[in-house]
Amino acid sequence: MKLSSTYYLIFLLGICLLLFFSNLDVIYVNIMEARNFISAREMLTHNHWIHTTLSLEPRYEKPPLPTWLTAISASIFGLDSLVGLRLPAAMAATLMIISSYLVSLKIIADKRHAFVNALVLASSFFVVFSGRNGQWDIFCHAFMLFAIYKLLQAFETSKPRWRYWLTAGLFMGLSFMSKGPVSFYALLFPFLIAYGIIYKFRFFKKKRLPLLAAILIFAGVGLTWGLYIYLTNPGVAKAIADKETLAWAERNVRPWYYYWSFFTQSGIWTFFAFIGLLYPFIINRIPYKKAYRFTILWTLIGVVLLSIIPEKKSRYLLPILIPLALNTGFVFNYLIQQGRKLKYPEIIIPNVGFGLIAFICLAFPIGGYLYFNGELEGYWTPYILTSIFLICIGGIIIWQLWKKNYKIVFYTTSFMLPGLMLLGFPMAPLFYGNDQFNSTAILRTLPQLQEIPIYGHEVTPELIWELGEPLQVINDLSQLPDEQTSFAILVNQELPATFLNEHQLQFVTKFDLNYVNKGKKGYKNRLTSRLYVKYPNP
Repeated sequence: MKLSSTYYLIFLLGICLLLFFSNLDVIYVNIMEARNFISAREMLTHNHWIHTTLSLEPRYEKPPLPTWLTAISASIFGLDSLVGLRLPAAMAATLMIISSYLVSLKIIADKRHAFVNALVLASSFFVVFSGRNGQWDIFCHAFMLFAIYKLLQAFETSKPRWRYWLTAGLFMGLSFMSKGPVSFYALLFPFLIAYGIIYKFRFFKKKRLPLLAAILIFAGVGLTWGLYIYLTNPGVAKAIADKETLAWAERNVRPWYYYWSFFTQSGIWTFFAFIGLLYPFIINRIPYKKAYRFTILWTLIGVVLLSIIPEKKSRYLLPILIPLALNTGFVFNYLIQQGRKLKYPEIIIPNVGFGLIAFICLAFPIGGYLYFNGELEGYWTPYILTSIFLICIGGIIIWQLWKKNYKIVFYTTSFMLPGLMLLGFPMAPLFYGNDQFNSTAILRTLPQLQEIPIYGHEVTPELIWELGEPLQVINDLSQLPDEQTSFAILVNQELPATFLNEHQLQFVTKFDLNYVNKGKKGYKNRLTSRLYVKYPNP
C-alpha cells in the first residue's frame, strides 16, 4: 500500500517527539548550553536582548537567534525548567528531519525512499545528541536545510517562483543569525557545488531578479544585528572578531584527515554509511544513479571543505550527516527492494550490519546488569522495560533477517533509539556517582554570603549557570578589590597560603559539578572551583 506524504510526515513527527522531546531534563547542562542559557537568563533579567552578554560581559562571538528563542521559551516555562530551555533545539531538530524528507523527495521523487532517508538522519547519533542540547549548531543547519529545500524548488522550475526564492533568503538569514557563516560553508556551498556538477543550473537567466531579492532578504535578516553591534560598540566587536578569526587558525588544530572517519558519527548506521560510500559497489545496484552521485558528492565536498580549516571538532561534522543520511538511504532502499532476491555476497551486508545491532539489543539485559553491578535501586522499572523492549527489537531483527524481510528489519531498527529515549534515558543518572558533588547553586544560601559581591577567576560557564546570577570576572588575581571590602571569589585552583594571608582570604568550600568520580573518564578539573571569602575587618 502506497502512503501519501502526509502520513510519512506524521510518522516522522512521532519519531521526532520520542527522539528529541522525551526526558529532556535528564542530562546535566554542558558548557555549550551553559553559555547559551546564561545569556538567555541575562536577556530576561537584565534586558540584554541586543547587546548580548555572558556574566554581563559583551558576548558577540555568536549571533543571538538561538539565545532569543531559548529566552522566549524560558519566559514561558521558567528558567528552572531544563525542558523549556532545551525545547527550541528539539524543535529545530524536528525541522531538520522534516526538511530532509522534503529535500529527498525533490531529488528522488520516491516517498518511501525519502522517508527512509529521514529516519536515518533522525536516528544518527550526533543528530540525536544535538537535538537534545540547547546549543547553536542544530539551529543554523536546520534553517539552512529548509532553505536548501526551497532552493531545490526554485531550481527545478522554469518560472521565477518568487515565493521559493524569498523563503530561501529568509531561512538563510535565520541560519546566519544562529551561527554566522558556518552552515553556508559546511552545508550550502557543498550542496551548490554538487548540484551544479550533477544537475546544472537550468533556466537561470529568468531567475536573476528573484535571486537578488533572496540575497537582500538574507542580508536584511542575517546581517542587521552584526552591523548594529559594530556601529554601536565597534571596539569590542572588532576585538571579538579578531579573537574568533585567530581561534579558527590556532585553537583545536587537528590534522587534515581528522574528519575522515566522519561516517562513524551516524551511530547505529555506521556500517551501512560506510557501505554507501563505496561508489563502485553501489552505483550499479540502484535505480537513482544521478541522485546517488549528487548525495555522495555533496557529502565528500563537505568533508573536504571542513578538512581545510585548521580548527576541528567532532561536532562540526553535524552538517555532513545530512547528505550522508541521504546517501546511506540508497543502501537500505536496495536491501528493501531486493528482499528475498538478495544473494551472496550482498547478503553479508544486512546480516553483519543488522546482526550486530540485534546482538547488542539481546545482550543488554545481562550486560547492563553486570555493568551496574546489580545496583539498580530506584531504576528497576526503566531497566526492566528497556530490557524487554530491546529483547523484542533484537528478536524481531533476527526473525526478519531470517525471512529476508529487510523492510521490517530497517523500520524495527529505526525504532530502537526513539524507544531508548523514552524508556532507557531515565537510567542516565546511574552513570553518575560523584560523592564530592557540590553545586554553586547553594552559594547564596550560605548566611555569610547573602549580601557580599562574588567574583570569579577562570570559572567555567556551567558553574556560573548553577550559581544563578552574573559573576564579576577578575582576570588577574593581583587586581583583587580593596582590602577593606568584604567579598567572595571563586577560583579554579588552590591558592597558596601566602597569598591567602596577604589578602586576608579564608577558604570556605570546594564546588564540584562533575557527575562522575575523580579518576574516571569524563571527569573535568574545569568543573571544580574553590570559594574564598574576605570577611569584614572587626
